[in-house]
Amino acid sequence: MAPILELHNVSKSYGAAEVLKGINLAIEEGEFIAIVGFSGSGKSTLVSLMAGLTMPDAGEVRLRGARVQGPGADRGVVFQSYSLMPWLTVHGNVALAVDSVMKGAPRADREARTAKYIGMVGLSHAVDRRPAELSGGMRQRVAVARALAMNPDILLMDEPLSALDALTRAKLQDEIEAIWEQERKTVVLITNDVDEAILLADRIIPLNPGPGATFGPAFKVALPRPRDRAAMNHDPAFKALRAEVTEYLIGVGMSRTSDEETSTALPTITPITQAPPRAYRDAGRANNPARYVEFSRISKVFPTPKGPLTVVDGFDLKMRKGEFVSLIGHSGCGKSTVLTMAAGLTDVTLGGIILDGHEVDAAGPDRAVVFQAPSLFPWLTAAQNVALGVDRVYPKATPAERHDVVNYYLERVGLADARNRKAVELSNGMKQRVGIARAFALSPKLLLLDEPFGMLDSLTRWELQEVLMEVWTRTQVTAVCVTHDVDEAILLADRVVMMTNGPNARIGKIMEVDIERPRTRRALLEHPRYYGYREELLDFLEEYETGAQGRKKAA
Repeated sequence: MAPILELHNVSKSYGAAEVLKGINLAIEEGEFIAIVGFSGSGKSTLVSLMAGLTMPDAGEVRLRGARVQGPGADRGVVFQSYSLMPWLTVHGNVALAVDSVMKGAPRADREARTAKYIGMVGLSHAVDRRPAELSGGMRQRVAVARALAMNPDILLMDEPLSALDALTRAKLQDEIEAIWEQERKTVVLITNDVDEAILLADRIIPLNPGPGATFGPAFKVALPRPRDRAAMNHDPAFKALRAEVTEYLIGVGMSRTSDEETSTALPTITPITQAPPRAYRDAGRANNPARYVEFSRISKVFPTPKGPLTVVDGFDLKMRKGEFVSLIGHSGCGKSTVLTMAAGLTDVTLGGIILDGHEVDAAGPDRAVVFQAPSLFPWLTAAQNVALGVDRVYPKATPAERHDVVNYYLERVGLADARNRKAVELSNGMKQRVGIARAFALSPKLLLLDEPFGMLDSLTRWELQEVLMEVWTRTQVTAVCVTHDVDEAILLADRVVMMTNGPNARIGKIMEVDIERPRTRRALLEHPRYYGYREELLDFLEEYETGAQGRKKAA
């Protein structure tokens, strides 16, 4: 049987920038293909070429043997951004697509098709809502329904789930697989998530980064369907394939970055947060390193029109000096609220937070925060953004010493060559590197990370996790990281603190991670306890998947 979609020696450039070079691909009818790669590797350009939204500079794209010369209803596209008509309801957005491909058909037939696909993505209860009234996951369901309602031969999905939280993403992955089984459409999924690719695809094809991006070797996914996340965690074939794909992508990532040595020596100067008045120092000596940070039954209550809302309820945790704790749980469980209270950015309603013997009652330079969205001054350079904090915490250092502190940490995060570039000129990954450099340069007593890699693709996230671990190993700063990524939580933490669903969220379980440091993702995949820890976290999250209260005995 001839392939339904073929790319023959396809290349594409924008100006002088060569994005894709010599791409060859043949996709069989009914096949589910996952293409994985780094941000900027040309994945979205590849989808646009398949969809006929852009034309190749060389080579050709063929659909059922005919050259693609433009877009058509035979290819449905779902983008990362929802692209819905904001003034139309769920029904109206899907009906718009149905009407475009069923012109002249009886109204009853068009209504039936619209209702079918709205029901297929689980939105029958929301047919009259407009996009502004929907969550991100619901909006993406509308986009999927709209694409399917056009009855395309091929469904092209360009990172449709990457902007969603882990729970919503998992639910939509299950829906996509169920729809694929029912409809047997040919699907091309662009993703940066290896687990997502293995869960859904028949073949995984890496797109190596450009300029002039090319395909790497294809990996066949021979796991039986339907594929269950928890069951796959015990499957030797899944573990072997996951390790093989991850190893390949790590190798590609390492080859595209230089192992630059740090040329700047860190000067021996003391920050103001660690050189306080004598009375403060004397009090500090009496502190117990095993209780360096104390969250003492803290609660946070917000006023609402319907009355007080308790988001966090009696969060109680003791941290030793130099410990790294990950906070994990579903969206809305209060993880970030705990973090902002520790930062002094949100008031504590009940209880208290003690850092090195002193209560946290306001923001201060002894706590450094890295947020999900890089908070840089766009008109300043990378070095100037880092220097803002350095100048404050090292007031007695010479300009040369402060300059060396800035350079040292920029080099450690791989930005030596970009130190004089303005923040507005940097990619999201580079901006987050600046944020990490700035946080460590403050020499804080407590480092607070609020999903610092949440806006990045999985592969860039891996790189920055390694950067974070390398710098943390040198500093041993006490740290708390909010994340929804199970693998990230295990990689980074000495303990993983699992939070129950909100409202009234609290600690449900604490898991000790007994894996030697330093850690790398490659070594983690081969560690005998890794999949056991992973299963424990996945089981906890699954138990709290269905509602605010979750499992009664854990709450």
